Amino acid sequence: MSATTPANSTVRTIPRFRFSALTLQRLLIAILFALLFAMAVRVPLDTDTWWHLRSADFILSTHTIPPVDPFSLTRGGQPWIDQSWLAQIVMLGFYRLLGGNIGLALYTAILATAGMACVFAASEGNVYLRAFVAVLAATTAAVFWSARPQMMSFFLSALVLYILFLYKWRKIDRLWLLPPLFILWVNLHSGFAIGFIFMGGTIAGEVIGRVLKPVDPNVLTWPMLRKLILIAVICAAVLVINPYTVQMWTYPFKTAGIGALEQFIQEWASPDFHGRETWPFLALLFGTFAAAGFSRRGWDWSDLILVCGTAFMALIWQRNFAVFAVAAAPVLARHLNTILENAGLHIAKSPPPRGMAIVLNWTLLALVIVGVLFKCLIALNTPTVTQAQADSLPVKAAAYLNAHQPPGNLFNTYNWGGYLLFAAPSYPVFVDGRTDLYGSDLLNTWRSAILGDGWHDLFTKWGIKLVVIEHDSPLAAILRREPGWQESYSDALASIFEAQP
Repeated sequence: MSATTPANSTVRTIPRFRFSALTLQRLLIAILFALLFAMAVRVPLDTDTWWHLRSADFILSTHTIPPVDPFSLTRGGQPWIDQSWLAQIVMLGFYRLLGGNIGLALYTAILATAGMACVFAASEGNVYLRAFVAVLAATTAAVFWSARPQMMSFFLSALVLYILFLYKWRKIDRLWLLPPLFILWVNLHSGFAIGFIFMGGTIAGEVIGRVLKPVDPNVLTWPMLRKLILIAVICAAVLVINPYTVQMWTYPFKTAGIGALEQFIQEWASPDFHGRETWPFLALLFGTFAAAGFSRRGWDWSDLILVCGTAFMALIWQRNFAVFAVAAAPVLARHLNTILENAGLHIAKSPPPRGMAIVLNWTLLALVIVGVLFKCLIALNTPTVTQAQADSLPVKAAAYLNAHQPPGNLFNTYNWGGYLLFAAPSYPVFVDGRTDLYGSDLLNTWRSAILGDGWHDLFTKWGIKLVVIEHDSPLAAILRREPGWQESYSDALASIFEAQP
């Protein structure tokens, strides 16, 4: 006797996996993001990475977010805003749980790939066009991808722009996500200011568009604009939900106002267009304006303000290449897609593969994934990482300090302060990458001393008895000739000098 199923009952079945679902377009997307992930995997060499890890270790061991600086000789005990405290904990988690340098590389690659996924989603056109634009944007932004909290801002800024894209171009309202996102962002990194730049540029552009093009369906209506403005105000208000409350309202301006940054920190300088690493930025900049001209659709005011505003930021400080890439890539895709449509060029979606095409698609995807894994293993194998870090960081000098424990207050190179703070923790550093803590006056004094000017008075003021600087720096040459100083350690990268009694 067989059971029967009532006519009005619903039978739920688990969807069957279909190998034919891997169409040519989906294959291209999978390959694109696999390659972008591989591009973002790199050896952690940024010296700021290490002081962020030291800070996270301090937070977890003391269960306290430091209100004052616990790490330096020159600013120890003075008020300090550790604006990246939550991102630092995330980084330390990757570092401890996923294999040290490998974990840091994965942290960078995951956030970079997630940010590019938002850029890809905010772009128009067929998958081939969007993939081209995504690659150009990634090569523009990748110059400053590194294991630092700023990767959080890269991802979150792309996410904010995608939410604004949905609201303006797709009329899909996800603005309610922005306030909680900014609560998270203000505790991760001070780059939350980028989110307000994107919102402010969009609001300004939409107001102008509504006045000049009142019947344009792509321009936000006044009720939609009022809602966006209200959400922006709420986002600004919730920034106080952090350990430093209202201080975070002005913190980004404090850092940007340090004049010494532009003098000796590369990422804060204007770009040098003789370097090939800047050429993708130029291609994206000129390509966007050229595409807008040839498309004949005219500039959308929000697009124009965001592209011009972020381009100006990138031309002033090259660290903003990534911000420009996030803002400009969807605009470039929009105009290129219009050009293709005007020319009657349309690439139809390929049908589901059959027979050998299924095998070929999956084989190609498998080969790409294996290649990406192989590339990551080669880039992050222990000998390669060890050698790369030894070539750019004072690894051996830090080991000497730990082994011999020479006494005295430390004077160090700015670029190595973050690493020494992590690798030789018993020595409070003279300066490190926390520029907002040290300020222009101290950093300029440090710079003069490293060039050999005024070092004696500075050493006397701070009781300096130990110096860790570049082997071929002007100050190193002076100390080698100076009575009362001995070069106790030296390699091709670093020298350690000790004051003699």
